[in-house]
Amino acid sequence: MDDREKSGLSRRALLRRATVVASVAAGVALVPAVAEAEGHQVDTPVPEPVPPQVPATEGTVDVPGGHLWYWDTGGEGPVVVLVHAASGSAESWPYQQPVLARAGYRVVGYSRRGHYGSSGFSDDDAPVGAEDLRAVADHLGLGRFHLVCAALGGYYATDYALLYPERVRSLAVISSFMAIQEPEFLDTITALRPPEFDTLPTYVKEVSPSYRAANPEGLRHWRDIADWARLPGSAYRHVVVNDITWSKLATLTPRTLLVTGGSDLYLPPPVMRSIAEHIPRCSTAVLPETGHGANWETPSPFNRLLLRFLAGARTRPGGH
Repeated sequence: MDDREKSGLSRRALLRRATVVASVAAGVALVPAVAEAEGHQVDTPVPEPVPPQVPATEGTVDVPGGHLWYWDTGGEGPVVVLVHAASGSAESWPYQQPVLARAGYRVVGYSRRGHYGSSGFSDDDAPVGAEDLRAVADHLGLGRFHLVCAALGGYYATDYALLYPERVRSLAVISSFMAIQEPEFLDTITALRPPEFDTLPTYVKEVSPSYRAANPEGLRHWRDIADWARLPGSAYRHVVVNDITWSKLATLTPRTLLVTGGSDLYLPPPVMRSIAEHIPRCSTAVLPETGHGANWETPSPFNRLLLRFLAGARTRPGGH
């Protein structure tokens, strides 16, 4: 039993605690009364509780030099694989797991190497992120599936979609630079983050002021997961096989959805839209008063948007 299990902060304990806190103390998430992605004026966000989780099988996948931890809701429906941000792990999707499962999808989340439940690695022995994702998919016999990814997870999901396009039904990307290597693009995002930016706490950089002000319990829950996400002493950046340029992005074949928050300090809406211009069959959406993790801060609008996208709908060109 590791230190986290001893402290009572297992995945189930975290989710159970968050659900209780949400129902007693007005919830942990912000949900606009009307979603901007639907093309209407958005009212002030109101709290939203963490929903009860659907039972899932947990296990590990052996990979060269280590293992990957995953959970899987099972079922016969289309598969959705969730790929977490650098500040997260397989625990980071409590708002999506039950919603997607109850909509008929088989939902799989896994922790990349260097993150909670999986093994660590060194910078000198960094694995290929897309190949670890393939190992999970092969182990579980997933066939073709939908990919939903956040932030740094979008690097490896995009690489996977380029390497194995026949296995990806669609690609939904939350606030990610997608490992783009175009010099002008890199200059733009570097200018958005001066050296002082890196000295800020992760929760300040990633969680919007609106959420932090309105939901201190939700922020504590987010920080619980983030605090345990990175393995001490381990690297966390994986290898990307493709040199992802504008011309390479133009070869993406799955339907793609790009989502960001209006308050995202990493990927503000104009930067997201500049990426979308280079991706065929790409829709975009902006969720207001939301930071770097729309799936966490405004989950119901995000989930409605995602479910429509998975079912084949498009948002308006260029987003909102």
